[in-house]
Amino acid sequence: MLGYRFSVAPMMDWTDRHCRVFHRLMTRRARLYTEMLTTGAIIHGDRRRLLGFDPSEHPVALQLGGSDPGDLATAAKIGEDFGYDEINLNVGCPSDRVKDGRFGACLMAEPALVADGVAAMKRAVKIPVTLKCRIGIDDQDPEIALDVLARGVVAAGADALVVHARKAWLNGLSPKENRDIPPLDYDRVYRLKAVLPDVPIIINGGIASIAEAKRHLDHVDGVMLGRAAYQEPWRLLEVDPELFGEAAPYATMKDVFTAMLPYIEEQLAQGAKLHSMTRHFVGAFHGVPGARAFRRHLAEKGVKPDAGVDVLRDAIALVEDRAAALVAA
Repeated sequence: MLGYRFSVAPMMDWTDRHCRVFHRLMTRRARLYTEMLTTGAIIHGDRRRLLGFDPSEHPVALQLGGSDPGDLATAAKIGEDFGYDEINLNVGCPSDRVKDGRFGACLMAEPALVADGVAAMKRAVKIPVTLKCRIGIDDQDPEIALDVLARGVVAAGADALVVHARKAWLNGLSPKENRDIPPLDYDRVYRLKAVLPDVPIIINGGIASIAEAKRHLDHVDGVMLGRAAYQEPWRLLEVDPELFGEAAPYATMKDVFTAMLPYIEEQLAQGAKLHSMTRHFVGAFHGVPGARAFRRHLAEKGVKPDAGVDVLRDAIALVEDRAAALVAA
């Protein structure tokens, strides 16, 4: 189960290719995920722009949004051909746009259709096909709804299930509220693991630290960290030592940024804007002396059209070396 032991959640507008390269520099072992991409965008859109990724990102999974089994199969095969290590189907996103498109969390009300989609993808690709869901939606009883969905997709061939341990309320709560207001029910995910002992079960939702992640691993096969990994990325330096018994790739966040500079320079040369990369760095020195100056410098200088890598170098220099070292301690 080590392949699913720790992962960084797919997050819309956050886990783009630049973010994933940054995260990979802090942990060799975490499984990374793309933002959710719709089957329509993949089939009809600019595939190289949407699906291209850096080889350093492996293992990296493509998350799909969609409900038509034929389209899911086609998009999954395209993802496999691009080199992704896993295809993940989103059955958990509660946004209105997702609901209107008949994908995301609303599909928990159609478990047979979800199973058909998983089966179609399994026939189309050789890489693992996984599912990310909630414990239920709206007035569903999670004890029934989650078991029905899980058993159906496992029978269809799903290789692992990632469960966000909250309901999604599609009527009455905004997507942002759905990330916090529905109560967490980790025990429900533990019970799912108990009835599906041979299926990798990964828990997600409200997990704030690697120490907390370790406690969940007493009950499930893997932990997926979302906002904590993005907003305080220095936590990822703890993953390899704490969860895999291996040294972190770098000792400090400053070392991580030194390693990131060649990638940034390469991307700038290809026409990328500095802010498209530095926007993922704002939490890198959270709570340490110089962090505010670091963020301010990036906010003021990094957004300029001609901003270059020296802007990041100057921002890093504003953080105290001793404090930067303590982040990874």
